[in-house]
Amino acid sequence: MLELTMATVSAAEEGATAGMLMADAPSEPGAVLRVGRDKSVCRLSTPDDWLFVSRVHLEFLCGPHGTWQVTWLRGSQPDPSSEVVLTVGEYAQPIAYGGTVPLPRGASGEVIIKDRTAPRSVNVGYYHEV
Repeated sequence: MLELTMATVSAAEEGATAGMLMADAPSEPGAVLRVGRDKSVCRLSTPDDWLFVSRVHLEFLCGPHGTWQVTWLRGSQPDPSSEVVLTVGEYAQPIAYGGTVPLPRGASGEVIIKDRTAPRSVNVGYYHEV
């Protein structure tokens, strides 16, 4: 099972955890969890006016053998107005626009979507239960 928690953070609210959203999916091939502004497609949705987040920004997909990966989906713009970083413990790795990164099996961490124009972020914590 992959469990996600999401918090939207602006400079005025830094450190606040109110309004956290949660979603989970079984570790079965083809299971998908999406993060973005489109509430009809995404299990975790950001505010509609946070345009640095695409309609469907992140996709967590379970592959063979119960392994998960996260993809920063390309949006309608050629250059993104955000950056995405995967953290696992002390390790931080940027995710390329349109890129995919495997999540460590049985680990926890965070995927952070940072606005390049304002002090705002979307923090998606993940926990892979095996």
